[in-house]
Amino acid sequence: MSSRALLYCAGGGIGDSLVASVVARALREKFDRVDALTLPGHRETLLRVPDLDGVLIDDGGDERVLAAALRERGYDACVVTWATARTARVPQRAGIPIRVGQARRLYSFRFTHRVAVRSELGDVTSHWSEILLDYARALGCDAADRRYRFVPTPHDDEEAERVVASVAGSAGFLLLNPCNAIASRRGLWPVEGWAALARALHDRFGATIAVSGAPGDVAIVEAAIARARRDAGAPGGFVSVAGKVGIGAFGALARKARGFVGITTGSMHVAAAVGCPTVGVFPFQADYPDRWAPLGPKTAIVRPSYPCHRGDTKESCPDYACVAALDVDRIVTATASLV
Repeated sequence: MSSRALLYCAGGGIGDSLVASVVARALREKFDRVDALTLPGHRETLLRVPDLDGVLIDDGGDERVLAAALRERGYDACVVTWATARTARVPQRAGIPIRVGQARRLYSFRFTHRVAVRSELGDVTSHWSEILLDYARALGCDAADRRYRFVPTPHDDEEAERVVASVAGSAGFLLLNPCNAIASRRGLWPVEGWAALARALHDRFGATIAVSGAPGDVAIVEAAIARARRDAGAPGGFVSVAGKVGIGAFGALARKARGFVGITTGSMHVAAAVGCPTVGVFPFQADYPDRWAPLGPKTAIVRPSYPCHRGDTKESCPDYACVAALDVDRIVTATASLV
């Protein structure tokens, strides 16, 4: 009888689930099949991860129904990388005999193997993939290569090719992603720093700058492009692809780009995963560049340089001055080192 394991990664952004997929690769040392249980918005990302055999959805509905469906699949082990009271209860209700999850929580008694998360013990330098692999190590599994993988489908390639036809000039194109998850949420996101960076990248490489983002980022992207065009005194060289492609086609687009430059977010990890030269920009002093650096064959990070106000967080910053005052020269230099 084949052995089956479940990777329960239902939380955070798509970057969190993509990084967690490295745990699936480790689990394959002992299990014949490894599935993921994730959020609806993360499904399309994990469907393109070759280390997973199947992707199930936790839509936040009745725990008993979800647990019953898992019980029918007969999993031998479950690793929970985003622990909450719900994600601790579901595998236990499903009768999965081996359950690995986070220690030092009120619900931790529901796990048969409890792992202390290094970041809670003061570790700020280990990459998150390395931290999550501690869950697999609790079962005697490990992965020598901790780079996550993402493989676009043929349909993704076709969709990306249509976009490329409209953006690529004779010098190709660079992807620039100026937004993270909170960019459009508070209505405070500055565009002048990204506009200056877009102009500098265009001047340095001669490439079209294709500015990407989620559907909710379209207004910010268009404002940054408008400012870049105005300051450059020319209408060409900058185009928006924000909201025009899904995550799969974005991965295919990144595979065709000369490089990706962007704020730390899920798209940064996808670009790195497909082998695109990737520069991760970490503007906040509260960022942890070592922990969330992109993992791929050609990557670089630009650490925070702006002196934030004491106590500022991404969620509470009053002006995002570090974003308005991006260190353009350092970012362009980092890009040149890869491209």
